[in-house]
Amino acid sequence: MRSYSDLFRTREFTPLFVSSCFRNAASTVGGLALATLVYRATDSPLLSALSMFGPQLAQVVGATTLLSAADRLPPRAATAGIALAFAAGTAVMAIPGLPVWAIFVLLLLLGLIQSLGGGVLWGLVNEILAKEGYLLGRSVFNMMSGIAQIAGFATGGVLVAFLSPRVTLLMAAALYLASAVTARVGLTRRAPRASGRPSVAQTWRTNARLWSSPDRRTLYLLLWIPNGLIVGCESLYVSYAPSRAGVLFAFAAFGMFVGDLVTGRLLPPRVRARLGIPFLLLLATPYLVFVFRPGPAVAAIAVTVASVGFGSSLIQQERLVSLIPDELSGHALGLHTAGMLTMQGVSAALAGAIAQLTSPPTAMTVMAVASITVTLTLALTLPRSATRRHPVERDALPRTEQRAGLDR
Repeated sequence: MRSYSDLFRTREFTPLFVSSCFRNAASTVGGLALATLVYRATDSPLLSALSMFGPQLAQVVGATTLLSAADRLPPRAATAGIALAFAAGTAVMAIPGLPVWAIFVLLLLLGLIQSLGGGVLWGLVNEILAKEGYLLGRSVFNMMSGIAQIAGFATGGVLVAFLSPRVTLLMAAALYLASAVTARVGLTRRAPRASGRPSVAQTWRTNARLWSSPDRRTLYLLLWIPNGLIVGCESLYVSYAPSRAGVLFAFAAFGMFVGDLVTGRLLPPRVRARLGIPFLLLLATPYLVFVFRPGPAVAAIAVTVASVGFGSSLIQQERLVSLIPDELSGHALGLHTAGMLTMQGVSAALAGAIAQLTSPPTAMTVMAVASITVTLTLALTLPRSATRRHPVERDALPRTEQRAGLDR
């Protein structure tokens, strides 16, 4: 893969991309509406944060019980089915008078279903593009996610203000339905990547195999913990600035877009390989300014600069893909996604609890300090080759092709 245009000339990439666009837009619009709905009903920063990121706590259950299905289900049916389940669940949450506890039960069920989503999606991307095209393709998906979040949070903020959170949830359900239809119509039928029946025992065996490698283990922790702690900061936007939360989310999404563009398209491989840890530090450091309780303008600048650091995940994922066998790509990438989302849910709960006892600015500062500490600690365990060599350089590609894939 030499350019973004090559990606969209690849069969099945475009419908998969469009389906993901609808799903990301639905997630951002619906997440903001739900967090606002819960905050208005409870006046609780903790419950507001959990309504937006708490479902991800169910990912740990899926990662330890269901994840073997990611490589053992037909990808088209699984992709469409997951989106359809979210459409139905989101529509139910819009029912007037639905108790808050019932909303959280639905969210946990959807989180359990979503635990398969990352493995199915990224395994299919890896299958369609092959390993040498994975980083370029993943960067496009990440940039799309950033754009969808910018548009989704901005649009969601307007819809919540001028309509209502429940009407906005119904619009999110319609977007999930569009995602399901696009996947069903646009993707071709593919056989599962691995044979055999999915089971809890197989999930545990594969998890143990992936976790047994020290290099993979460190990469997983780098992908899960520092980023997750910063998502804990993001979960407090609604309680930090109730009337400006959509603006903060939009600026954070813009920063993430810039980081993914620079990392996936502009940085040479040798330079990119050295920036994993510095990007993680960039992700956390600007949040230290929240100890001074900045106004909306300074807060927006801080979250924008910080979110450029999310480009670190592309660097860690590229190396992870080079260390996993093809037949386990869905499971391995699903484990990354499930662990990442679980940590985001844990961090949202932790940040919300700290904010409940102190204040949102204090909690955001504490989470940023924790992220910096974890990053520096894990950096000490990285092998020198992980920060000095680009993983694709070990493959049999000519050097000119290695560089042309991402540098042009």
